[in-house]
Amino acid sequence: MQFSFRMPVAVQILLCIAKFDGVFKTTSTFLASSVNINPVIIRNTLGQLKAAGLVKVAAGVGGAKLTKEPKDITLKEVFQAVEEDEDLFHIQDNPNPQCPVGRNIHRLLGSRLSLVKEHMLSDFADITLAELLDDIEKSE
Repeated sequence: MQFSFRMPVAVQILLCIAKFDGVFKTTSTFLASSVNINPVIIRNTLGQLKAAGLVKVAAGVGGAKLTKEPKDITLKEVFQAVEEDEDLFHIQDNPNPQCPVGRNIHRLLGSRLSLVKEHMLSDFADITLAELLDDIEKSE
C-alpha cells in the first residue's frame, strides 16, 4: 500500500518558501522546479495550505509566504492541511460476511489502525519546519 504524496510535497513546498524567502519569489513555477512536479499540483497544494492558514499567496507572480515562523509549523498541521482522508488505512468496504475473517476485520483492525494514526500524528506534532531546515543546513 502506498500513502499519498501530498504531505511530503506540502512539506517540501513549505521548506522552499522558508529557505528562499527574500532570495527568490516562491511562485508555483519556482516551487515546481524544486519538487519536480507540475505547477498545477503546487497551486492546488498551496490552496490547501492557504486554507489551513499556513501560507499566504500573492496573485500572479507575487509568490507564497509562510504565515507563521517555521518553529511554529508542525508536520501534524501540514498533514491535516493536505490529507483528505479521515482514515490512513481503508479497510475493504464489503468483506465477505460468511468468512470469519471478513466479518470481523473491521472490528479487529479499526481501533488498532486508529491508534497507529494517533501515534503518527503525535510524532508529527513534535517535528517542526525549523528542525527540518536545520537538517538541510547541516546536510549542505
